[in-house]
Amino acid sequence: MLRVANCSGFYGDRLSAAREMVEGGPIDVLTGDWLAELTMLILAGNRLKGRPGYAPTFLKQMEQVLGTCLDRGIKIVSNAGGLDPAGCAAAVAELADRLGLTVRVAHVTGDDLLAGGPDGSRDSGDSGERGRWGVLGDAINMDTGEELPAAPLTANAYLGGRPIAQALSAGADVVVTGRVTDAALVTGPGIWRYGWRPDDLDALAGSVVAGHVIECGCQATGGNYAFFGEVPDPARCGFPLVELEADGSCVVTKHPGTGGLVSVGTVTAQLLYEIASPRYPGPDVVARFDTIALEQQGPDRVRISGVRGEAPPDTLKVAVNYLGGYRNTMTLVLTGLDIEAKARLAEEAVWARVPKDSFEQVHTELTPLAGTALFRITVMDPDRKKAGRAFSSAVVETGLASYPGFYGLTPPGDATPYGVYWPVLVPAASVRPRVRLDGRELPAPDAPAAPLAGPPAPPHTRSTVTTAGSSASSRAQDLAAPATGETPTPTPSDGGREAVRAPLGAIMGARSGDKGGNANLGVWVGTPERFAWLAGHLTVERLRELLPATAGLTIERFELPNLLALNFVVHGLLGRGVAASPRLDAQAKALGEELRAAVTEIPRSFL
Repeated sequence: MLRVANCSGFYGDRLSAAREMVEGGPIDVLTGDWLAELTMLILAGNRLKGRPGYAPTFLKQMEQVLGTCLDRGIKIVSNAGGLDPAGCAAAVAELADRLGLTVRVAHVTGDDLLAGGPDGSRDSGDSGERGRWGVLGDAINMDTGEELPAAPLTANAYLGGRPIAQALSAGADVVVTGRVTDAALVTGPGIWRYGWRPDDLDALAGSVVAGHVIECGCQATGGNYAFFGEVPDPARCGFPLVELEADGSCVVTKHPGTGGLVSVGTVTAQLLYEIASPRYPGPDVVARFDTIALEQQGPDRVRISGVRGEAPPDTLKVAVNYLGGYRNTMTLVLTGLDIEAKARLAEEAVWARVPKDSFEQVHTELTPLAGTALFRITVMDPDRKKAGRAFSSAVVETGLASYPGFYGLTPPGDATPYGVYWPVLVPAASVRPRVRLDGRELPAPDAPAAPLAGPPAPPHTRSTVTTAGSSASSRAQDLAAPATGETPTPTPSDGGREAVRAPLGAIMGARSGDKGGNANLGVWVGTPERFAWLAGHLTVERLRELLPATAGLTIERFELPNLLALNFVVHGLLGRGVAASPRLDAQAKALGEELRAAVTEIPRSFL
């Protein structure tokens, strides 16, 4: 087996995690994920200010563990290179020199579709101009169908694991990448160790699932877990690792003596995080999440097996960001009686001083709390002055001429720039990954697999509702059932069982997050009987009733009986993405907990 450990789930994660994973037990590969969609925009801002376009916290971790990793033969693979993998690789080499270490450092480029190569040519893709934005074409938004309205600030294709494998095979001790898929940090080492070819689709798919589980660090070991009361010593949660086998199956675990929990529940929660359809596409393979089988093998050991793979698409996803304008938010506190009337009065008082229609966009959000509420007013405009103190000072000026109990949480301030996330698809053949080891470019890695005919995979069901009140349409694919056993049959009613009103969270877990402007909401239960009830009860229409913020938005619903789970994708809930979202919960992290708190009719026997 190949033991692959994670030491970072985002830019800003626990700095001591690398040392904990290296010193806590045997591992073969140390990985870390630094790049959320928002991170690319943050790094672009840093680069404009003359700061590094990579994650400097990675270097702090390397200073703690590089020598030990070299002594023990532990490979290091990270996407901390961000917008400047070459700069990050050079910084690692400089660090090694300072520590008196000899290290071979590789870096992977080709993801940056705006970058130029060393000879002035485009670093990735061909030189043909096929549209308004070169290799991006017309940069059509894959979610909305719109054309990119402004020049891109960043444009990075999601590369796969094969360039990482090539670097490791050439002798690299450390591999630094730019934008690769999160799972590629595990798939690449798997290809290197086991020699998987592009048509080893099931093994590749298993490695993608393994990578997806550990990519977010402690979220696989009890962090942010709905049933957190089950988690021992969560304040000292250990980071996850996978024991990856030659057929792509794996065991998820953590080092002994660390806090946290690895259970079927914690692994299920992470599997549902930020996915859409059970067909999970990537540059190496399409992993079928509706074929995953989970088994609790022992304390803090969950085996993942049975994952089926399909050939990857002939396109790659590209994360584009552009400067959308400037934004400003003022937050007021409303207390006591007549909350909604007070919010109306506050808003009217502000617009009496600065016209509402003078801004390109205006968003208001009323968030009820216990005995009080937060009222947020956000304005967005291309004109920084208009969205700046002219707005925030107008809010402050209402302080003695507004609702009773007036006070705010934000002082008057200037507007800040915001970016817009814009997902695009480009032909995979137009993107050329490049691997350099100690500054020398290696030959091009193997091409991905061509579409192959193969045995059918099991079905998944999707329901989509586009507007409030419309009927749901269902689509089931007539494919073979999984070999792991019978799947529960959803029932549309409670089957005559006595029902009582209770929060869904009494029997259901949830995890939610963001994918650009869309919110992902995965839910699961613990028994086939509960899943059969949940699949019949929690329709798209009922979700709208329980989460009013989703009213009028397109919602997709997918069933994963093998995980006793449902997954919802709420399109447009986050507007133009995290950086541009005016919501208090801009990344939809709490959407699942909102649903768990919602009260509905639940069979008494389940409680």
